[in-house]
Amino acid sequence: MATKNSTNVARHQPPAKPADDPRYVAAFQSYEQALKAMQVQKFDKARPLFEKVIASGSKELADRASVHLNICNQQLNRTQAQFKTPEEHYDYAVSLMNMGDFVSAREHFEQISNKCPDLDFAWYGLAVLECLTGHTNESLQHLAEAIRLSPNNRFQARNDSDFKNMAEDPRFTELLYPEGTTA
Repeated sequence: MATKNSTNVARHQPPAKPADDPRYVAAFQSYEQALKAMQVQKFDKARPLFEKVIASGSKELADRASVHLNICNQQLNRTQAQFKTPEEHYDYAVSLMNMGDFVSAREHFEQISNKCPDLDFAWYGLAVLECLTGHTNESLQHLAEAIRLSPNNRFQARNDSDFKNMAEDPRFTELLYPEGTTA
């Protein structure tokens, strides 16, 4: 009999308040993070957070997140479509890098290099970015690829102040001044 009563009591308990539900709290936190990302036009960061909110099962938050997700998708489609050429896309990535938005710049450089792996300037841009962010090994790999695709990048890198962090690195020197090449 006690089991039956405890079952009835459990059935008649009021539903948990949203603030007491850890799933709701997590969804709400994701929603807040997504809104913050959206406010600074980081639509690519906001999108997965809104998708997480929608998947959480909270109807109220999911409805709001769906509206914002549509806006993010529209903005991302507009951004993707705005580049008529890889050169335009590269210029945009460079502008992001110059503003200090290294994460977004890296994403754009990688998009360019994945779509058009034979574009030396995409690899050069990645090399500069990796150098500026302290990723020396990656910078050297990307610079080597840029030079392989266009040996003129060797001369450009020699005078590029963005590579000053690697000036004393013997691997950088060997890459820019290989045996048999005069300065």
